Amino acid sequence: MLNRDTILTPISKDTTPIQFAIGKGEGLNTVTTRLEQMQIVKDGEVLRRYIQYQGWDNNIEAGNFTLNKTMNTPTLAKILTRATPDEITFRVFEGWRLEQIADSLANQPNLAVNKDEFLTMVRAGGKRGSYSFIGDIPANAPLEGFLFPDSYRFLPKTTTAQVVDRILSEFDKQFTTQMRTDAAKKNLTVYQVVTLASIVEREAVKDEERPIIASVFLNRLKINMKLDADPTTQYAIATSANWWPPLNFDPRTIAHPFNTYVNTGLPPTPIANPSLKSMQAVIYSAETKYLFFRAKCDGSKTHNFSVTYEEHLGYGCK
Repeated sequence: MLNRDTILTPISKDTTPIQFAIGKGEGLNTVTTRLEQMQIVKDGEVLRRYIQYQGWDNNIEAGNFTLNKTMNTPTLAKILTRATPDEITFRVFEGWRLEQIADSLANQPNLAVNKDEFLTMVRAGGKRGSYSFIGDIPANAPLEGFLFPDSYRFLPKTTTAQVVDRILSEFDKQFTTQMRTDAAKKNLTVYQVVTLASIVEREAVKDEERPIIASVFLNRLKINMKLDADPTTQYAIATSANWWPPLNFDPRTIAHPFNTYVNTGLPPTPIANPSLKSMQAVIYSAETKYLFFRAKCDGSKTHNFSVTYEEHLGYGCK
């Protein structure tokens, strides 16, 4: 009560942001003394005693903080227990579509990323750059498929443009010149590889089956046979409520450019962002004659592969 005014009254009305860092192992007394020396708080000893009184002295975190001189003692005490990390780890998961990446970025409070700005940059007509693959993307196509799945580390306050650039640059690094050359030997463009890989990514569970699943779709493409890929129908009917809705109906009833049950060939764009393994599975696919595959009935998450439709039907679960 004797220090009530000191506790509740900020040192100034100056709202200028001040960057303040607490090092690992730095004691509370040192922290509050530095805050007083920087004239962020009027009395560092009062701040220290207030934090101890609240029982927060063991909750002070090492990290980076954005403070200003309008913060009174209770406000500073609360903020010092919620540090901004030195780095933010952000994961782009294999098989996510760009809207899922946007949703996840929106939940990163320490990044200066705006969800709507991100979507504008990666959708049709959005951000382009000097990446080696840009010329392989049709003029008005989105960057779907080229947002490389990986774990990324960003500094606090990294902007939307910087995040997009980092993810696209990683694709540029991972899709090698050799992969491009080997794809061309199979008469596949980079865009075709990424598009088919996005389907393989959503179909495959086991890594060892990716090249076999890719071979099924490549064999179908060679004979102008519809791909009949469930993920393309899911992509077609998805909403923000569920980006990969279950198919509890006949997919042939959905008239949509992306639905490969009604359209021959690849969908207009990739349907997700595939892993390097799925892109390699397309370029270096297994040599098979398979035209069909379906999940085994034993719960193993593997598939039975067939050359004929009759054989395919025989693998149905009873």
